[in-house]
Amino acid sequence: MPLLGAHMSIAGGLHLAFRRIRQVGGEALQIFTKNQVQWHAEPIDPEGAILFRKAWEEAGRMPVAAHDSYLINLASGDKSTACKSIAAFAEELRRCETLGIPYLVAHPGSHLGEGVRQGLERFTTNLDSAMETAAAENVTVLIETTAGQGTNLGSRFEEIACILQRSRYGNRLGVCFDTCHAFAAGYDLRDPQRYGETFARFQAVIGTERIHLFHVNDCKGGLGSKVDRHEHIGKGQIGLDGFRILLNDPRFKAHPMVLETPKGKDLKNDRRNLRVLRSLMAHAEGRGKVRTLAGDPEKSTSSRLKGVRREK
Repeated sequence: MPLLGAHMSIAGGLHLAFRRIRQVGGEALQIFTKNQVQWHAEPIDPEGAILFRKAWEEAGRMPVAAHDSYLINLASGDKSTACKSIAAFAEELRRCETLGIPYLVAHPGSHLGEGVRQGLERFTTNLDSAMETAAAENVTVLIETTAGQGTNLGSRFEEIACILQRSRYGNRLGVCFDTCHAFAAGYDLRDPQRYGETFARFQAVIGTERIHLFHVNDCKGGLGSKVDRHEHIGKGQIGLDGFRILLNDPRFKAHPMVLETPKGKDLKNDRRNLRVLRSLMAHAEGRGKVRTLAGDPEKSTSSRLKGVRREK
C-alpha cells in the first residue's frame, strides 16, 4: 500500500520534523530545508546534519522529500530574479545533498505574460544551470503538476513533458503529482472512468513511471477552475471516491503520498486526514476499480525517451 505522510514544519530544527510526522503516524515526510519565504539561509551546519540523519534513522528511514522555496521562479524573464532563482535553487539542491534527501520538488515557475513556450525554455535553461552549479548528483528534481493559476506553468502534462525532454539532466528529473492541482487544471479523478482517462493521458504523454511522489490534497475549486486552494480529504470537489481509486491503484502501491492540507495550531488535521485516507485503503476491496485505458503498465516503454513521448 502507499506510504502516507505529510508536509511538516522544521521549526526548532530540521530533525524535529521527524518527531512531528511520527506523532501523526506518518510513513513519509516532506519539508522545506529553510524558510520558504527568504532567498538566503545559513548553510546547514555539520551538527544539524548529524541530528537530521540520526532522527531519520530512528524514524525507520521513511521516504523524505524537500520542497523548494516559493520565491524561486526559474521561468522569469527578469534577469535579476532569474539569477537569484538559479543561485537559490542550486543552494536547495546542495542542502538536500548534505542531508541525504533524494527528492527536491519544484514548481515550473511563471512566464509572467511572456508566453508558455518562452517560459518553458527559460525554466529548462535555468534549471540546467542550477543543477550544473550545484553538482548534487544524488538529488532528483520532481517537477510538480500545477493548477494553472495566473501565468503558472506546468498545468498541462505536455508542458512537464517538454521540460523532461529538453533538460540536459533528464535522467535526474521526475514528477510530483498533486491531486488538487491536477483537478483544478481540468484532469478529473472522481470516478474510475475519468480517473482512468486522466492517467491514460499521463501515460501517453509522460509515463507513470516518472511519478515518484504524490501530494494528496482535495480541492476547494471545481474541475478546471485553475484555483490552487487545498482542502481536507473528502471535504473538497474531488471527494472520497477519487482518493479511494488512487490509493488502490496497483501502479502506485509503494509510492509516498504526502498531505499538504490546511493545518491548525496542532496536528489534529493531519491525523484526521491520514485516518480518512487509510480507511479508504482498508475498505476498498471490490470498489473503485481502475480502468487505466492505457494498456498494461508493465509493457515496454521503448516508444518513449526516458519515459516521455517526443513531440511531433
